[in-house]
Amino acid sequence: MLSEKPWKPESVLRFFLGLFTSIFGGVLLLSWLNFSNSPTGFNPKFITLIIGTFSFHGMALLLTHSFLREHNMRWSVGFGFASSRLGRTLLLATIVGIAILPIIWSLGELSAKIMNSLQVKPVEQDTVQTLRSAASLDLKMLIGILSVLVAPFAEELVFRGILYPFIKQLGFPRLAFWGTSLLFAAIHNNATIFLPLTFLAVILTLLYETTNNLLAPIVTHSLFNFANFFWLVTQPISR
Repeated sequence: MLSEKPWKPESVLRFFLGLFTSIFGGVLLLSWLNFSNSPTGFNPKFITLIIGTFSFHGMALLLTHSFLREHNMRWSVGFGFASSRLGRTLLLATIVGIAILPIIWSLGELSAKIMNSLQVKPVEQDTVQTLRSAASLDLKMLIGILSVLVAPFAEELVFRGILYPFIKQLGFPRLAFWGTSLLFAAIHNNATIFLPLTFLAVILTLLYETTNNLLAPIVTHSLFNFANFFWLVTQPISR
């Protein structure tokens, strides 16, 4: 069972104010660049990916460091990384990560069918579109690193590591469980993957509750992203 976290309300507030400010700054920067007249020659979706990653994931890592310093706590203690059952935790995370793949992919197909029946065209995430259109191996590798290593670590810190236990300990366990799961899916800003990502978030939360180690949801999340990345890069390019 997940241990109590001494997260201070004022520290949590500062954390999310800083994160939202960074995200808003990233949005303003993207608007200012005005892609249609940009002389850089970069793919607009690539620029969006880079700025979005640094304004959210990068800032989340920096803010988490400050957040833990405010609580005089090491990363290993704050998120259970120093668990004595590390081997079992990683094995469980790997098994779960593999087991949920067909379920999540099926939910994605179901979402697409429902959207088509409502005459709403399913649209892939910007990251997926950028990866599909990437011409160079370097760009694909960069997207892979961001998707498989950076995003899972930062997102699990925000949603499962800080927000979930904070809301739960305020006396709202159901709101914490479902609220953070729905918010996790919503921030990916894509209707087609909202249902599968909500399911993924539920599994990740249950993993954290079961293991008391944030490495479990991080590893499962990373495996999920890796499987999707590998599938995309191995698909033949449509002409």
